[in-house]
Amino acid sequence: MLIEYKHVDIYQEVQEVLADVTFSIDEGEFVYVIGKVGSGKSTLIKTLYGELPIHSGEASVMEYDMSTLKRKHLPNLRKKLGVIFQDFQLLTDRTVDANLRFVLKATGWKNKEEINNRIEEVLELVGMSTKGYKLPSELSGGEQQRIAIARSILNYPKLILADEPTGNLDAETSKLITELLHRIVKEQGATVVMITHNLNLLEMFPGRVFECKNKELIEIQYDNLKAAEQEVNEQA
Repeated sequence: MLIEYKHVDIYQEVQEVLADVTFSIDEGEFVYVIGKVGSGKSTLIKTLYGELPIHSGEASVMEYDMSTLKRKHLPNLRKKLGVIFQDFQLLTDRTVDANLRFVLKATGWKNKEEINNRIEEVLELVGMSTKGYKLPSELSGGEQQRIAIARSILNYPKLILADEPTGNLDAETSKLITELLHRIVKEQGATVVMITHNLNLLEMFPGRVFECKNKELIEIQYDNLKAAEQEVNEQA
């Protein structure tokens, strides 16, 4: 299993956010996490890349024991996964090419030709091969998110964590971004765990669905999606 949690209690500082979390995710899966605002979705994602600690239960991410993982070893874990944020988090003072080059150098790439080739590959994959010279401010929101996705896959990650990657995008762009992430799963064998409020995406691009609700993480079957959608929309 790529991710396996058993009876994990998840806290944000001293407040319990999710209790007795038990789930597993295998390689090559596309997984959605849904739920009302404040239900614990982002907090759960943060435990997967070590931003928040695990204090109880058993938690394994790519064979790393998250309950005992020391902070000095977090960079080793994070090199093996990609994280995509709602607000892109691109370096605004440098070009797209320089953003990607910075990540590769920071994660140990040294050969200039290999760096150039990898940047060319990921930009081609996300449909941005002609945008490497541009600054983030010269790109649309959808284009910036494509660059954020390119950044997340630079190191051939087995796991991509996407925290509301379409939250600031219009419906058509959201569809294209989700379609791109599904293609990455198929073509690169990666696993994607994606938080979303846009439940229309779940129907267009099916995957496993977990809902954060009443401090629980529950796997939702397709027949129950409409009820979950109504709850989320009422919250919004």
